[in-house]
Amino acid sequence: MIFLLIVIIVFCIVFSFNYIYNRFQDYIIKINEVESKIDENLRNKYDNILKINDIIKNTIKTDKVIVDDIYNIKSDEKSSFEIDRILIEDYNKVIFIKKQYKELDSNEDLSKIFFEINGIDESLNAYRKYYNENISKYNELIRKMPYKLFSKIFKYNEKTFFDGKDLNDDNIKDFKL
Repeated sequence: MIFLLIVIIVFCIVFSFNYIYNRFQDYIIKINEVESKIDENLRNKYDNILKINDIIKNTIKTDKVIVDDIYNIKSDEKSSFEIDRILIEDYNKVIFIKKQYKELDSNEDLSKIFFEINGIDESLNAYRKYYNENISKYNELIRKMPYKLFSKIFKYNEKTFFDGKDLNDDNIKDFKL
């Protein structure tokens, strides 16, 4: 009788451990998958902004670098959050320059690239939403018992949301109301 009770208790502990572990793994897998999709879209956006930069330079006949900080993205160790932020700023720069030069409006290659970037941005917005939903659920698990104990044992930490905002920097412009 005591042996049966011990077996049942061990089974319950193993089952609980397995359940908790799998819940964390489900979110970790979802988060990693969407991070790779975000990275792929950021690479595509980066490549397209470089193409825009070259087209603008050739069209308006200038040697001036239009988006100078984009060339430092690959040389520095930057997170996807930082890369996204830089690409948004650079994209806004090329839009501003496009508005200044009327000859850029008639360039079909440029129009195609802008259209492609708009599609990439739509995908990025959907991926960010999915990412943030899963981060929210993952962070909720970390804060609740008994998951909290499990997260301490396996050193699972809360993750930040992908909102393009960084609380740890001096740029207050990214917190517009």
